[in-house]
Amino acid sequence: MKLADNKATLSFTNGSPSVELPVYQGSIGPDVIDIRKLYGQTGMFTYDPGFLSTAACQSAITYIDGDKGQLLYRGYPIEQLAKNCDYLETCYLLLYGELPNESEKADFVERVTKHTMVNEQMQFFLRGFRRDAHPMAVLTGLVGGMSAFYHDSTDINNPEHREIAAIRLIAKMPTLVSMAYKYGVGQPYMYPKNDLSYAGNFLRMMFGNPCEEYQVNPVLERALDRIFILHADHEQNASTSTVRLCGSSGTNPFAAISAGVACLWGPAHGGANEACLNMLEQIQANGGIAKVGQFMEQVKDKSSGVKLMGFGHRVYKNYDPRATLMQETCNEVLAELGLENDPLFALAKAVEKIALEDDYFVQRKLYPNVDFYSGIVQRAMGIPVNIFTGIFALARTVGWIAQLNEQMGDPEYKIGRPRQLFTGSTERSVKPIAQR
Repeated sequence: MKLADNKATLSFTNGSPSVELPVYQGSIGPDVIDIRKLYGQTGMFTYDPGFLSTAACQSAITYIDGDKGQLLYRGYPIEQLAKNCDYLETCYLLLYGELPNESEKADFVERVTKHTMVNEQMQFFLRGFRRDAHPMAVLTGLVGGMSAFYHDSTDINNPEHREIAAIRLIAKMPTLVSMAYKYGVGQPYMYPKNDLSYAGNFLRMMFGNPCEEYQVNPVLERALDRIFILHADHEQNASTSTVRLCGSSGTNPFAAISAGVACLWGPAHGGANEACLNMLEQIQANGGIAKVGQFMEQVKDKSSGVKLMGFGHRVYKNYDPRATLMQETCNEVLAELGLENDPLFALAKAVEKIALEDDYFVQRKLYPNVDFYSGIVQRAMGIPVNIFTGIFALARTVGWIAQLNEQMGDPEYKIGRPRQLFTGSTERSVKPIAQR
């Protein structure tokens, strides 16, 4: 970051002296006011619930301009990456800062491919969970549990340990997600195959069985790869901030990523596409397309408590750039599988049409977001709704690791310690129980 020529001046109406605060500039985006010495100079903290106006770190990985609907990975627009690169190229970019050439890509793909197996004892670990446990509960345990198996890569302060942990996590997440699914449905686990692509391997481990050879559908393979790319990173969101905060204590990389998985589970974050599908299924159960108009009127009535899931975004004040790509992929998948007229997908199209044309939604910029379309695509592919967030975690793992590596290499990093505005009781004396 670069120190700006101008400074910010904080003045008070109670007669306290003004304070000058440095201003720093990034390569793009808003400038930041450096308040690190504010408490020492004034005895006061800033108050920013949800960190809506606070930059907790400096980062060179992902940039979002919500007003323009822009998402950049290391400077590259997400639209170009999704059309011209595959997921492992995108992983390389996020981890190392540049897109790989052919030899670099081949080496990286080989390293990931050779680490897709998990320790056989993971199968016994799985047996400790109920068969009907949510896959995200299982995945949180499995990812954290990897720290018990890979002692040679648990020092978060060691760059070599973080490097091997990154490769292991990227490689093994598809295996772990598919194992969590297979365990829940009582099917045998499928070992990865080194001659398949990253996405193709995952499809086979999810839907294949030992009795016959699984044929990877190239349309579904590419669709899943695009889902991975679009979810690989998203700046300082809740789960990424959780990974950074967890890692700031010096915990091992597997524990930090497990914390990210747990945070992602929430319906306001990674569970949004699951919540979107649940909404569509509820509309379908209550009358389907014939009742869409009535449902959308209920959404407009704030007193009804009915929410429109999969539309709008906290960051994007324009169209989510990932949604356009996912909409295109959605149409390709539905056409490939002959599901254009499936009742639930027809219902989704009806909801989408109203939201894009009704002034109420247009004026509030409640456009369909990536969760709306990715949920439809995954359901069409046969992926159960309760696995959606696991796939999100799989894709986001590389972003978490890249952010964690960046933090640990930052000479300014410190253990996270947010402050608070205390509103409880002031100091008081404890009376003996007989006098209370």
